[in-house]
Amino acid sequence: MAGDSRILMDHNMEIGVTPAQVKKLPKHLREAQISTERTHLICDPAKKPRQRYVQKDGKCNVHHGNVQETYRYLSDLFTTLVDLRWRLSLFIFTLVYVVNWLFFGFLWWLIALIRGDLVHGDEEDWTPCVENLNSFVSAFLFSIETETTIGYGYRVITEKCPEGIILLLVQAILGSIVNAMMVGCMFVKISQPKNRAETLMFSHKAVISVRDNKMCLMFRVGDLRNSHIVEASIRAKLIRSQQTKEGEFIPLNQTDINIGFDTGDDRLFLVSPLIISHEINEKSPFWEMSLAQMEKEEFEIVVILEGMVEATGMTCQARSSYLDTEVLWGYRFTPVLSLEKGFYEVDYNNFHEVYETNTPTCSAKELAAKLREEPLLPQLSLLSPEPKTHTFDPLNQLSEQDPLTQEEDREERESGGEGGETNGSAAALEELAPLTDALPD
Repeated sequence: MAGDSRILMDHNMEIGVTPAQVKKLPKHLREAQISTERTHLICDPAKKPRQRYVQKDGKCNVHHGNVQETYRYLSDLFTTLVDLRWRLSLFIFTLVYVVNWLFFGFLWWLIALIRGDLVHGDEEDWTPCVENLNSFVSAFLFSIETETTIGYGYRVITEKCPEGIILLLVQAILGSIVNAMMVGCMFVKISQPKNRAETLMFSHKAVISVRDNKMCLMFRVGDLRNSHIVEASIRAKLIRSQQTKEGEFIPLNQTDINIGFDTGDDRLFLVSPLIISHEINEKSPFWEMSLAQMEKEEFEIVVILEGMVEATGMTCQARSSYLDTEVLWGYRFTPVLSLEKGFYEVDYNNFHEVYETNTPTCSAKELAAKLREEPLLPQLSLLSPEPKTHTFDPLNQLSEQDPLTQEEDREERESGGEGGETNGSAAALEELAPLTDALPD
């Protein structure tokens, strides 16, 4: 077989046929994948895709059905009009004005019909209610001119028509109310800060790694605009179903995730992208979750960024979420901030990029216990000085006496003989007396 293939290859080269080249596989497919225990991606390909509670763009994936008390929407008519879709809002905007003009045009035509202006309007000695109003179309045009204060000057109301004067006042007042409501709705809808949230970015993934010997859950936020978010604050929720000790099943239970509420770290100065960190401690819902346990869990982390738009002063809210499959264990975010000449530059090409780092696979609780027993950085103990224990020893105290005093005692013992020995012993006892008194009983 090998000889046949070699002959075929030579034949192809002789006739000018380029031999088929084997496609080069990507590096991550050519190299054998070696699983390590220190870094893992929390992603099980066998898991079925789950339904999100909050979409990545911030839209809540919840639909309200079987609402019986629909009258509640009419009680807050202004908010209902603002929340409508644009095409429906424009349709209602046009419909309200057309109906209003038609209604008052009908009333003007009715007054002309009752007074007989439509019949005697051409007579010279007849004074109509509205001059040059001789049909429903002309009444409709007069209604538009009255409400929009166009005033072409061809149709005008006369002073011999009190009912027309009253109708003119009513149309002017109601027209102002309709204008205020419709223009107000359109203005609020146009200036809604929902579009401002489009320039607030959240990282595609969240990561878990060690910071200052503590396990932390982190994600990154950023603002693309030069006009900043004032009084920006951020909070996070853990969405997962749970069962109580009494057996009650709570679907989509919400649990707070502390990202600096007690320390003030949740209030942001969002000038450049920031990494938001949640310390996994005793109060964290991830306190007892190891990598193996987290792979089996099904949860969703919802993050909410709020603040006031600097240009308009209106409150803006941006939302995003991370499923359990979007949490990377053993990774950190790539830095995006660099120092240039006279300014700092943010490279948003690396905003979503992460890199692998050494991270234990145990839970934060187990990591804290190991740190208490054996620190991660034992070399620090070599740098710390050994504590000195000060103990009191009378013999050492005597041996550390001044050399001159020791020489005088020796001469006294040699010159005194036996009596000197007695005197020397007495002197030694006198020196030992205050020292022994200082000793504890």
